[in-house]
Amino acid sequence: MFVDRVKIHIKGGNGGNGMVSFYRAKYITHGGPDGGDGGKGGDVIFIGDSNMNTLMDFRYKRSFKAGNGQDGGKLNCFGKSGEDIVIKVPVGTIIREANSNKIMADIAKEGEKKVIIRGGKGGKGNQHFATPTRQAPRYAERGQVAKEYDVILELKLIADVGLIGFPNVGKSTILSMVTNANPKIANYHFTTLAPNLGVVQSRIGEDFVLADIPGLVEGASEGVGLGHEFLRHVERTKVFIHVVDAAALEGDDPVENFQKINQELREYNPELLKRPQVIAANKTDIPEAQQNVLRLKEAYEKEGYPVFAVSAATNQGLDAMLEEVAKILKDYPEDIVFEQDYEEYQEIEMDKEPFSIEVFEEEHYYVVTGTGVEKMIGYTNIDTEKGFAFFQRYLREKGIIKALEEKGIQEGDTVKIYGLEFDYYK
Repeated sequence: MFVDRVKIHIKGGNGGNGMVSFYRAKYITHGGPDGGDGGKGGDVIFIGDSNMNTLMDFRYKRSFKAGNGQDGGKLNCFGKSGEDIVIKVPVGTIIREANSNKIMADIAKEGEKKVIIRGGKGGKGNQHFATPTRQAPRYAERGQVAKEYDVILELKLIADVGLIGFPNVGKSTILSMVTNANPKIANYHFTTLAPNLGVVQSRIGEDFVLADIPGLVEGASEGVGLGHEFLRHVERTKVFIHVVDAAALEGDDPVENFQKINQELREYNPELLKRPQVIAANKTDIPEAQQNVLRLKEAYEKEGYPVFAVSAATNQGLDAMLEEVAKILKDYPEDIVFEQDYEEYQEIEMDKEPFSIEVFEEEHYYVVTGTGVEKMIGYTNIDTEKGFAFFQRYLREKGIIKALEEKGIQEGDTVKIYGLEFDYYK
């Protein structure tokens, strides 16, 4: 079964907690703090694997979690870092954040790695909290909780050339005649319900990958007839072979059908019409097709669409058409950007990051943690008057001062924000 869209849940590993411990040995009853730091949580990593061509594996496993970091130990022993989780996906997979539908990563190459979630940092042990006036701190930092997301994996096949057109015009037969692929072929609409790939061994230039895209219908750009599922796979295709039934066996006009399919491409993504197209006027072994071939040439060759009279049943005209496609590919830019107008997922802005406050009432000690707070401390020089003023303003605008007061902080109590420690006064 071909599966090209699934929803899964991913979570990074939490950081291990710091340890509260004091050195004890024979004849040493009041040693200093020796609590170790917690280990870092594991990352969630996606990697492209060219040996995979479907998202079928994710139908049975929908939740992935990296390992948590171990808690710190006595004698300044650090906790072990959590194991990363590596998730293999087919090349051509887009990873979207489910709530916003924005793109978090686009795996377009074999072996390409993307870290989607970084594991939480380990908490510091109580050895880091010792000061000349507080030599026996009985508190340590908790490990940072890692982020988690529901994400959508969306596979868009990467092929050099795509066969497009209405159902039952002979795309699968053409694929079977010019490649080593063996698609299911029958005289029914939508015989092809999933894209098929084959390799064309070209005499001009290099070999190229040809994809049989399932037949489109009017309204495909609006989702009619699995339209979005099918159109998704044309976005990474460099060149289109637009197949029409020149014999008009279904009673449709091939000249009009060409326009109808292009209109669906335009409405789905206007950039698709900038891709080169060649027209394969198929079923020309039937005498009635000749007049339609002339009409197609008259209507579209002046617009830059070369028309080839072909017969997939007898192999007629296929070599000439493939030679033209190979010439187009030979001059095609290698660095073409397939994704257009996609809004990438952005992490939460620093000033909107959540924070937490841990209270040690006996010590009159308050520990503030949070990713945004940590970043702010990292780039603010609090030793300067301007920097200190910014720091005070940040604490109030962020709501940290209010939160501390709600926790019951009193004047003279101590606040710890990562590497900074100060006494609270109004």
